[in-house]
Amino acid sequence: MFYTGCRFHSGLTKIMTKKNIKINFREKFEKFSEQWKPKVITELNDYQFKLVKIKGYFIWHNHEKTDEAFIVIDGKIFIEFEEKIEEINEGEMIIVPKGIKHRPYAKTEAKIMIIEPKGIVNTGEILDKLTAPNDDWI
Repeated sequence: MFYTGCRFHSGLTKIMTKKNIKINFREKFEKFSEQWKPKVITELNDYQFKLVKIKGYFIWHNHEKTDEAFIVIDGKIFIEFEEKIEEINEGEMIIVPKGIKHRPYAKTEAKIMIIEPKGIVNTGEILDKLTAPNDDWI
């Protein structure tokens, strides 16, 4: 995302990432340190690509209306389902189907990308201390 000052508007105007502009994940991850707070880096149609640093346990939740893609860029994560635990290593991904209860976690900090439709709350229908602001761009 780019911000620009405009002499006709007070404050800053948000301009979405333009097509044909490459995005460097390493540079984006260097812009934040907090964990469990997804940062939008671009959009494709109605989907957002979000970078997240995670460590420790998230909460049990689901997304009733959408699937969720987890791509591990650095490290290793686990996604606990009611019947099993999946290990997802660097360079791997997993799709969590809509409506499936799950709990992601990482034993050490991992850097991941999540792909999901705009407006999806990271904790599903549950409001929790880990509920992150939506549409937080870097």
